[in-house]
Amino acid sequence: MHVRHLSIGDFRSYQTADLPLEPGATTLIGLNGQGKTNLVEAIGYVASLSSHRVATDQPLVRFGTDRAIVRAAVVRDERETLVELEITPGQANRAKLNRSPLPRTRDVLGTLRTVLFAPEDLALVKGDPGGRRRFLDDLLVQRQPRWAGVRSDYEKILRQRGALLKSASALLGSGRGRRRRSPSLPDGVDPAEATADAVRTLDVWDEHLATVGSQLLYARLRLLRDLTPLLQEAYREVSANQSEATAVYRSSLHEEAAEAIAAGEVPEVEALQTMVRESLARVRDQEIERGVNLVGPHRDDLVLGLGPMPAKGYASHGESWSFALGLRLAAYQLLRRDLGDDPVLVLDDVFAELDSGRRERLATLIADCEQVLITAAVPDDVPESLAGARFVVTLGEVAPA
Repeated sequence: MHVRHLSIGDFRSYQTADLPLEPGATTLIGLNGQGKTNLVEAIGYVASLSSHRVATDQPLVRFGTDRAIVRAAVVRDERETLVELEITPGQANRAKLNRSPLPRTRDVLGTLRTVLFAPEDLALVKGDPGGRRRFLDDLLVQRQPRWAGVRSDYEKILRQRGALLKSASALLGSGRGRRRRSPSLPDGVDPAEATADAVRTLDVWDEHLATVGSQLLYARLRLLRDLTPLLQEAYREVSANQSEATAVYRSSLHEEAAEAIAAGEVPEVEALQTMVRESLARVRDQEIERGVNLVGPHRDDLVLGLGPMPAKGYASHGESWSFALGLRLAAYQLLRRDLGDDPVLVLDDVFAELDSGRRERLATLIADCEQVLITAAVPDDVPESLAGARFVVTLGEVAPA
């Protein structure tokens, strides 16, 4: 799999840009702020419908315009597919495959697969749990695009159930004489009766959360089981460090279930669904009191370690970089193994952050990838073994080096 051509319009700093690409290594060279990362960001957006740099689409659209266009010609098994995306913040984005409109934008997922490593990935090791959850879920979608729908359904359930919990919490406060969160109730409505109604409705949303949440949790656990051996191998190879990289899933379920999962067990979906129900029942009073969802995949974490020590807070800067890079290389190898073809590997300003030893080891590890896209401020940062096509990016203009 590789991208043959990228075309963008009103995307980030570009009014228009065209980038012809070939298999092998391609390096985009330019000083910081010239727009080289914007190009690989556009390619990543085609693969994932999201940016590795921002959480919303608004910053992707050039200032003063209403929409951005991204087109990518993707070659897979010698067949070319044209993916076209229209990004319109505040409205539904639109997508086409080979000029034909699609009913849902997410139907393009799977046409292009990328694995992107960027300086932001250091947060996978040092940052909050949200980044690690997103890493797992993004990889799930890359592996099987249908998980995008499950993920979307789960987020909708959380929003609906969270709103109900806030309402029940406010009603409870009203019944107890707390003024600060008291809702406005119609005359004659008893806060206690209104709270009871909210709790009955909560039972329905508990079942929705247990059903969809257990599916997402099961998929994450299976993914982690498959990913961990590849992570350990990738970390050893890129770091030359004998410490073993570990990744343990920390669940928000009740203690017995969480311990079994942390030990590496992968219960079936039905068993997980029961565990979620039991956990929700145990924290019901706390959830209503606080007005938030306390149990489910959205509260979980992936605990990364080196030997017996947690990586977060104990790993050196170089070890943290190697761990983050190991996660991405493991994801690449997993997709390559499962899907039978190479994703596009994107290395955004990576080599400048690595010492010479790690640079050379990384170059050796990726030498057989079908397509590698690299951004660099300094050409000498990129090992000679990755010599290939080079483009210079200057103030939003792209030209062959």
